Amino acid sequence: MTPDMIMTMIILVFVICLFVFEWVRVDVVGIMMMVLLPLIGLISPKEAFVGLSSNAVCSIIAVIIIGAGLDKTGVMNKVAKPILALAGRSEGKIMLLVSGTVGIISSMMQNIGAAALFLPATQRISKRVGIPTSRILMPMGFCAIIGGTLTLVGASPTILLNDLMVLGGEKLEPFGLFTQTPIGVCLLLTALLYFLIFGRFILPNASGQAGKGASDVLIQEYQGVDSLVEMHVPEGGTTGLLDDLNIRPQFLVTVIGISSPATRTTNHVPHSYEGIHAGDDIVVVGKKKNIDRLAAEFGWEIKPALETFAESLANTNAGMVEAVVSPRSELIGKTLNEVDFKEMFGLNPLVLFKDNRKYYSGLTNIRLAMGDTLLLQGPWEKFHILKNRPAPKSLMFASELEGEILRPQKAMFAVGWLALALFQIVVLKIQLSVALMSGALGMIITGVLTIDEAYQSVDWMTVFLLAGLIPLGIAFEKTGTAGFIAHTVLGLIGTPSPIVLLGVVGIMASFFTLVISNVGATVLLVPLCMNMAVMAGADPRMAALVVGLSASNTFVLPTHQVNALIMRPGGYRTVDYAKAGAVMTVLFLTVELAVIYLFYGIS
Repeated sequence: MTPDMIMTMIILVFVICLFVFEWVRVDVVGIMMMVLLPLIGLISPKEAFVGLSSNAVCSIIAVIIIGAGLDKTGVMNKVAKPILALAGRSEGKIMLLVSGTVGIISSMMQNIGAAALFLPATQRISKRVGIPTSRILMPMGFCAIIGGTLTLVGASPTILLNDLMVLGGEKLEPFGLFTQTPIGVCLLLTALLYFLIFGRFILPNASGQAGKGASDVLIQEYQGVDSLVEMHVPEGGTTGLLDDLNIRPQFLVTVIGISSPATRTTNHVPHSYEGIHAGDDIVVVGKKKNIDRLAAEFGWEIKPALETFAESLANTNAGMVEAVVSPRSELIGKTLNEVDFKEMFGLNPLVLFKDNRKYYSGLTNIRLAMGDTLLLQGPWEKFHILKNRPAPKSLMFASELEGEILRPQKAMFAVGWLALALFQIVVLKIQLSVALMSGALGMIITGVLTIDEAYQSVDWMTVFLLAGLIPLGIAFEKTGTAGFIAHTVLGLIGTPSPIVLLGVVGIMASFFTLVISNVGATVLLVPLCMNMAVMAGADPRMAALVVGLSASNTFVLPTHQVNALIMRPGGYRTVDYAKAGAVMTVLFLTVELAVIYLFYGIS
């Protein structure tokens, strides 16, 4: 080994240690590689920063912006709705549907694109049903990677195979689009079963970015509003005007929604002069025991979960916020009834915190003063509208606002730009980064997103992690370290049986794809392994196929684009990938070789 090879191996071990022990954040590791490698002299300064302009990194930036545009227009809500309808609140069913769908989509488009487009929908689904995002995102990410093995055009390594299969100056018989499909199907089913059976043991409970929200924190603080319950008013149940029923004074429970099938109307900000009739569905907020007492005395039926209000009151669409009466507010000295607060703001006041006392009843008749705090419930969009009102502000928010103002009128533009980007990739064969960036630019130009929203949507930790690891791959190839390792391993195994040789080839490809790009690993190993297969009396085409497929066997470290993409949203650490990915790596190789042995006649 040359001194440069030794230094490259030392750097590799150093990077792995940083990932495992988490002495610094993963994106800092990437930046360190950009600085350290050119200083040592393993690569040039120009090569150190080539990752920032690479096709992969630019594609990730663009596809995240496109995903944000789809989310901003409510398209992802429509994607999430049928999944929730089929899976209900079952973690296992949601995981299977989301991961299986992404895996199949990934068979016909780049896996990073499939994962990024489904990321917002997955986060919304997790939040809606109260499942930690980390329980869904890693299976989705792994299946997005594996989905690339379903067809020849599902991943970059297999796309390259037919061009690389040259032996003795002659091109070998090319693979068809579905040559590898039996292997890919078995790999995808194995991954789904793996997470379905062992997911509870290997997946972390980290909340990630889409974890517990501000409303959950407020519910713990204001224990008198710890339950949100939908009820049905049957024939014979108590009915009448809200003001006459005295629900809030008598039970300390607030009615925040009335749905009337008779008039086909739904009101999310009911006033005291409105009535409740037989057949109505209502939703209330209060303490669980008080709601139970209300149902018993009025003869109303408590539903096991939200039904009529499931969509409108999902925590992705509505929630609770603390608001403080500002110094120049027009509310000072007035009661909520006097200003018709519900009509003015479209929000439900639940609790008033005044003079160190919490008022759950009678709060609408108390005169407000500067500094009084209101606990409000309503759609996130209403809160954002109130926040964006020009000065002087009526209320200042003391807790974090979730959600955002959606632009459903721009949904067709968002879908159209995505379709145009995919058309360029699939039909016109335009480079991935250019096609996706054109879609992202289109969303900005047509007002789906503002330029600031586009910048804010990008996860820059992912960008710098990947951009910093690309120079390490360049150093591995430039110094000859990768070639040296491959030749040494192939020289040590001699002339084994074909299936053993393919096993070694799969292990090498799996290792190299962790430290250099999967394309780089494929370009390096296909010629070497094909020649070794000929020497061992094995099929060189099958050796090339194993290299192309095993280049997707990258689960142990967050170095793959998809793994890096889901790392922050899922709240994952490097050890989480090692824990779930180590077994997945072994299963991948085992299933891959077993299917080759059984279906392709290799022994």
